[in-house]
Amino acid sequence: MSDDSERLDAFSEAVIHVAQQVLPSVVSLRVQTRRGTGGGSGSVLTSDGYILTSAHVVEEARQVEVTFSDGGEAIADVAGRDTLSDLAVVKTRGDVPAPVTRGDAAQLKVGQLVIAIGSPLGLAGSVTTGVVSALGRSLPTRSGRVIDEVIQTDAALNPGNSGGALTDSGGRLVGVNTAVAGVGVGLAVPINATTERIIGSLIRTGRVRRGWLGIAGTQVPLRPDLAAKLGRKRGVQVAQVVPGSAAATAGLRTGDILVAIDGRPIATATDIQTYMVEGTIGRRVEVTVWRNGALVDAVAVPRELADEP
Repeated sequence: MSDDSERLDAFSEAVIHVAQQVLPSVVSLRVQTRRGTGGGSGSVLTSDGYILTSAHVVEEARQVEVTFSDGGEAIADVAGRDTLSDLAVVKTRGDVPAPVTRGDAAQLKVGQLVIAIGSPLGLAGSVTTGVVSALGRSLPTRSGRVIDEVIQTDAALNPGNSGGALTDSGGRLVGVNTAVAGVGVGLAVPINATTERIIGSLIRTGRVRRGWLGIAGTQVPLRPDLAAKLGRKRGVQVAQVVPGSAAATAGLRTGDILVAIDGRPIATATDIQTYMVEGTIGRRVEVTVWRNGALVDAVAVPRELADEP
């Protein structure tokens, strides 16, 4: 047997193994809304019936019908939904197959084999393969904010694959398939420390609490002497301060260049979003900005970001 044939057989064996391991834990979701019927895929998350999917799959859901790979069916309720991460969990009213094994997308490398598994349009067992094309992408959401650290893959995502599993070659869940950005370009929300906290919050309370400073800004290059001093090249220039917000109370101004929050580097608006987690709500945080040729520290007390529609 040639080396090429041996490599192909090894590849096939890896995919077959993952499919056999993960397919029973991937479900089809049929979602009834006021506007009609939609659907997507999901992954069994816990043995007591929680299923992970995409937030947009269950948007405005009145009823969710779950179909398992063996043909079994169950009714589920939306337990929690977070539009800012495009993640949601539903809770079935009956028994579920074994949960998927969760991995860590932070360990992925560009070029690594990944496998997309879903049940699009109720068709159990859709399996496609590809590689990690890029890491750290940003995906705009309907709310106007972005999902950070999105995985880009060339694994084909079929209609209805949203909410399905993206796994590594060991069958570990590393992402939730969420969008097709073009031919050969699929995107998945990563399973990592940040999204694990979001998932946990959705299961516990049905929502995710985030802090809010009350500024809008854009990434800008830092002047060379400041970049050398801080050891980084970019910051976020404040374009707007919402009147009455935590930022306004702290004295932040339009034109300030935000470079750190509590000593943590800020280079993009996404960095600010990432830091504004539940623990910052109502707590004094130090915001460092570049203003009139000097670094200025201000103290802000973030408020809770209003719920998304």
